[in-house]
Amino acid sequence: MIEITFTGEEFREPAILLANKIQLPIHSSGSTHYDFLLSLSDTGLSLVPSAAKGYGAISCDFASGANNHRRRFGGGNGQSIAKAVGVSGKFNPSVLDLTAGLGADGFVLASLGCSVTLVERNPVVYSLLADGLARAAVVAGVDTVLAGIIDRIHLIEADSGDYLQQLLLSGSATDVVYLDPMFPERKKSAKVKKEMQAFHSIVGSDADADSLLGLALGMATHRVVVKRPTGAPHLAGSRPSYSLEGKSTRFDIYALKKLPG
Repeated sequence: MIEITFTGEEFREPAILLANKIQLPIHSSGSTHYDFLLSLSDTGLSLVPSAAKGYGAISCDFASGANNHRRRFGGGNGQSIAKAVGVSGKFNPSVLDLTAGLGADGFVLASLGCSVTLVERNPVVYSLLADGLARAAVVAGVDTVLAGIIDRIHLIEADSGDYLQQLLLSGSATDVVYLDPMFPERKKSAKVKKEMQAFHSIVGSDADADSLLGLALGMATHRVVVKRPTGAPHLAGSRPSYSLEGKSTRFDIYALKKLPG
């Protein structure tokens, strides 16, 4: 169970509005009958697990922390994700990220010059991501580099399959479609990042990921990129044109057209 809470009377009304929007109850003070609290405070929106979960709060932060560090020191166009998507000095593709999550990969691609559309269907995850982008936009008022990155990110709350079908019917296209579907949860003995633990609890696995690949191949002009755990089967059993292997992650690239340059 997820409940909405807030710290300070100034957040009461926004908390009620959020609760009504995503159809979650307001937390009763002192109650311990919850799995997560979606908390509004002066530091933004965060997902706070119950003490039994064993890990801390989760929020979306693009102005500092891991996302900012990766932007500044992650390796630029030499990163595997950049190579997979096809970013180069001569090509900054438009990217449709159908499984946005907390936007980490989309933010990296936008920092490299790509125009990125993030699609997220889960209302809790979407709310966290929207809050992170809103707070980053405030900081961008005094950070021109960050401002340029945020300007290249467009967030949409929608089911990816429905959204793709609408785009296809309208004749729209994008250079690259990016997929990072939630994969089946690892055994309990394995160490999993706290975000993934929470997402598995809230979102579950993306059961429609196989069907998304077929739609994505009809939408992209240059390539579809699928992020998978190393050793995981290919999405929909479809062999990619080639793959980029890492220690824990693999990018499967379905090449459709030669990249510019």
